Amino acid sequence: MRFLATLASACALVASTFAAEQSSQERFAKFTRLSRLSNPIQLNDASYKTLTTNPRDYSVAVVLTAQEPRFGCSLCRGFKPEWELIASSWAQGDRKQESRLLFGVLDFSDGRDTFLSLGLQTAPVLLLFRPTTGPHAVASVEPLRYDFTAGPSPAEVVHAWLVRNLPGRPHPELKHPINYLKWASAITFLAGAVTVLVSALPYILPIIQSRNFWAAGSMIAILLFISGHMFCHIRKSPYVVGDGKGGITYFIGGFQNQVGLETQIIAAMYGLLSFCTIALATKVPRMTNPKSQSVAVLIWGAAMFFIYSFLLSVFRIKNSSYPFSLPPFM
Repeated sequence: MRFLATLASACALVASTFAAEQSSQERFAKFTRLSRLSNPIQLNDASYKTLTTNPRDYSVAVVLTAQEPRFGCSLCRGFKPEWELIASSWAQGDRKQESRLLFGVLDFSDGRDTFLSLGLQTAPVLLLFRPTTGPHAVASVEPLRYDFTAGPSPAEVVHAWLVRNLPGRPHPELKHPINYLKWASAITFLAGAVTVLVSALPYILPIIQSRNFWAAGSMIAILLFISGHMFCHIRKSPYVVGDGKGGITYFIGGFQNQVGLETQIIAAMYGLLSFCTIALATKVPRMTNPKSQSVAVLIWGAAMFFIYSFLLSVFRIKNSSYPFSLPPFM
């Protein structure tokens, strides 16, 4: 008799276990069909309880949120498209449901009793229910909770959190939908730019092919860099400094010291010297009047002499042992 009682108890235990497993499979199949219509699945108190009840051979990720404007939950509304992106990407990458993960959403207006039973005072809340039976079962039946205290969470961060807590199963990649409006805007902008370029090419091409244009650009670049512009930019030198008497110091002694205004003055001096040299070499020889040519030579030569004299005086400010000088800046 004792043997028969023991056998009956064992048979009852096996039967109840089989029934629970069958119930879990039926629930998974039912909610899988619902997820094909709406993913994530829109839940209420009853469906949330059915979906997350134990035993369970599948995983469930549920966001408890408050979307209505009266709650003023901007974080809830901001996370909604991120959660929908995760759910749709996972569903597209795991069409055979090999990962056995379901996504759901429970709004406060549809799940007031659930919020009260969980003692939730804030939203959104992301809960991950892991399997209690099957090959991926865990010992703890308590769900994992994602922390939103750091602020809005992008889909990539939440997706990585799910992957980290669901080992040993497929993890579909996160795929952003094609932004057709962005592509259309980019193509329209590109077509417009090409049209403008083609229309303006007859006017732009002579400028681009002009030797004077490239010569002027090269001269500007050379003057900019030899005057110390990059030195001041890298060192983050001030534009001007005071002289301690209420005035401004235009030139600072030492080769490792320079201010922004000094750079501009030096560039202007080199530019004037270059212009004088170019005028003497190209413009003056083309003059047909000998007197005008002589006057131009004297003017440009005097200007070059004066500017070069000032440049030498600046060299002496930077280095007091510099031996050369010219009048009038001795």
